[in-house]
Amino acid sequence: MQLTGRRTVITGASRGIGRAMALEFAKAGATVVAVARDADRLAALVEEINSEQGPVATFHTCDVTDPEEVDRVFGQIVEDGPVDVLVNNAGGNTFSVPLVSMRADGWAKVQRLNVESVVWITQRVLPAMVAAGRGSVINVSSVAGLQGVPLMSHYSAAKAAVISITQSVALETAYAGIRVNALVPGWIETDLTGHLRASGDAEAAILSRVPMQRWGTAAEIAKAALFLASDDSSFMTGQVLVVDGGISVMP
Repeated sequence: MQLTGRRTVITGASRGIGRAMALEFAKAGATVVAVARDADRLAALVEEINSEQGPVATFHTCDVTDPEEVDRVFGQIVEDGPVDVLVNNAGGNTFSVPLVSMRADGWAKVQRLNVESVVWITQRVLPAMVAAGRGSVINVSSVAGLQGVPLMSHYSAAKAAVISITQSVALETAYAGIRVNALVPGWIETDLTGHLRASGDAEAAILSRVPMQRWGTAAEIAKAALFLASDDSSFMTGQVLVVDGGISVMP
């Protein structure tokens, strides 16, 4: 699964799954453009990649929830050169609440980060991909987008929307040689799940629902993303690749 010379843009690249993707893609020969809000983390990532792989990585800071900032930053990224692979990885959730108690601003915040950012970024990058007649877009969803999750209707709805958008855009762009697929991680060992792993009761409850009885790793998700980005998946578009240790097939 080689990406030699292919320019890859990864959002949410400063930590966790996005960081693992940046490292994995660089090892596979890609030129990596890392995007996130944290300049210090991005600079450290780029330094690590370039010290090992040569000068193949750069970064841009961007708040993907701000459409004007997205337009400016991704306009510059597209102007700087072709984008062969786009990974819409930025996303997340910071609260759990019953639907009846949810505030409108809480709902809007989660949709803006997980859904609207994907739309804005893809809109900015797709025209250049279509003009080039090639490209791979990978949208990172979640197992929460495959089934309902109590107290997380906002996040489940957002990640389900990512899958739906993926399939629609895949149909819209297949004629132009663009492939658009969704990557669906399960429970992954990252900074964002650290508080759960630190609680014995919480961890036991989570792993009791994972048939493989362990956390996934960011590297495992990164390798799946590499497959979707590479020519090894050249006849795949509109697909949902689930990497979850079996959660989604639990009765």
